[in-house]
Amino acid sequence: MVGRLAAAGHEVVVQNRTRARADVVAERHGLRVVDLPREAAAGAEVVLVSLADDSAVRAAYGGADGIVAGLRPGAVVADASTVDPATAQALAPDVERAGAALVDAPVSGSVSTVEAGELLVMAGGDGAALDRVRPVLDSFARRVLHLGPLGTGATMKLAVNSVVHALNEALAEALVLAEKAGVERSAAYEVFASSAVAAPFVLYKRAAYETPGKAPVAFALDLVAKDLDLVADLAARVGADMPQLAANRDVVERARRAGLGSSDLSALAELLRGLR
Repeated sequence: MVGRLAAAGHEVVVQNRTRARADVVAERHGLRVVDLPREAAAGAEVVLVSLADDSAVRAAYGGADGIVAGLRPGAVVADASTVDPATAQALAPDVERAGAALVDAPVSGSVSTVEAGELLVMAGGDGAALDRVRPVLDSFARRVLHLGPLGTGATMKLAVNSVVHALNEALAEALVLAEKAGVERSAAYEVFASSAVAAPFVLYKRAAYETPGKAPVAFALDLVAKDLDLVADLAARVGADMPQLAANRDVVERARRAGLGSSDLSALAELLRGLR
């Protein structure tokens, strides 16, 4: 995201909870790094947030060194984190008291998708505030869909990820089935990539599935578990029956117990091959 923003000509200030990671990105693109969320937000017209989970998001916004403390009146915070919709809604009053606006703007895609500027942004919040951040989001997004009030973006991200993680489980199962029945792995994947199931996810995960352990980790199974827990919590609150979700959570937990939590989500195939 930072690379796309810099290439589009936006003046970008970088901050990360792990300073070394911010330094690498900033050096690559010739940008300034700061140590605190407050410093990153200070003077910014748009604050783009992308963090791992709800606790990290809440910590980044609050306190004397948090995002809210650095906001200027008229700024817009676009939060791309995958979190509970209630978290986004709970943060809004503090942002608004600072004279700023909050939109939840999670994305669908992966590393290759963002590098190509092809992400989908699922946005919730005030339409006028979203319009102010569209030039920033357009730097890395193919489409920005406004879904409704604050929280609807986060809701749809959980809905989308429930499908992604179900597809990942089905893909792992089917690939291992084909292999065990005597079909060579790359030949089986060629069929998936050329058939009715050739979703974008199937296409961009090809290298990870065909050469396990060699492709970079794009989405760790620990984060998959976090997402599925959020989906389950939301489903319980709204009364949605999701029987497939329970099965997917069970397999992911098996993988984590086998020591695969920090591995890419494609490592479910390694579990199902009996290698873990």
